[in-house]
Amino acid sequence: MPDDAAARDAAEEESALAHPAVPPDATAAYGDHPDQVVDFYAPRGETPLGGPAPLVVVLHGGAWRAPYDRAHISPFAHHLTRGGLAVASVEYRRGPALPVQGGGLLAGSWPETFDDVAAAFDALPTLAPKALPGIDTRRTVAVGHSAGGQLALWAAARHVLPEGSPWCTAEPAELRGVVALAPIADLTVARDLGVCGGAVDQLLGGAERFEERRAQVDPAALVPTGIATTLVQGREDGTVPVAVAEAYAGAAAAAGEPVGVTLLDGVGHFAGVDPAADACAVVVAEVGQLVW
Repeated sequence: MPDDAAARDAAEEESALAHPAVPPDATAAYGDHPDQVVDFYAPRGETPLGGPAPLVVVLHGGAWRAPYDRAHISPFAHHLTRGGLAVASVEYRRGPALPVQGGGLLAGSWPETFDDVAAAFDALPTLAPKALPGIDTRRTVAVGHSAGGQLALWAAARHVLPEGSPWCTAEPAELRGVVALAPIADLTVARDLGVCGGAVDQLLGGAERFEERRAQVDPAALVPTGIATTLVQGREDGTVPVAVAEAYAGAAAAAGEPVGVTLLDGVGHFAGVDPAADACAVVVAEVGQLVW
């Protein structure tokens, strides 16, 4: 990563993580593991069109690694509620806190990371109305940042998974759309670029299993989905470069499904989930385009 991009991302990360964690209004389990939980945030503002609040399902990033959990994205989740949105922030199992060669911690847990996201999305139609009575789950949008962007795109593509996949669904997810923020959306390109210190190979259980498992979890290999998709990406992102988003958009277009790509000048990797950043307002507007 060039020095200027690294400095920008570091500054943005510091700003995004400076906000104190916001406790949820309710938490519900979708499984027995401590990480199999969803935090719910009730809408604080009026819905622009009146009526029940739509639901935004948030998937946090952090390279699928243990140190990053849903707490760091709770200020962003709370910020969304000010626009009349209900929010479900999904936790999921990440890599164990084990060091890897070259430094850092192991990314992802195969197949548990994907088991959890699938189970959470399957449970939300029941859990969300109980936690937040009166919301409109027919207007649901998934929002994911970085690794969470990969998971959000994947959750929207489960109906096109290869035959025999344990995560395949017969019908598309009931989503108005997906807004993926700086997503790790093309695993091949991300791997080639060394995104997040080899996190992609780690997520899939090692380089020797990359091709076998990529077909089941790579958003760029799972298009078209028939679900409206928008990518929001900083042009100066040094953590997940623009080339990754462009590769996904290119794969979707080649499959006959154009996706929206919003590129933000002067923006790195973390501003989209920082309530104090102008980029976050762009994200909120993109979500609004889908739910309203």
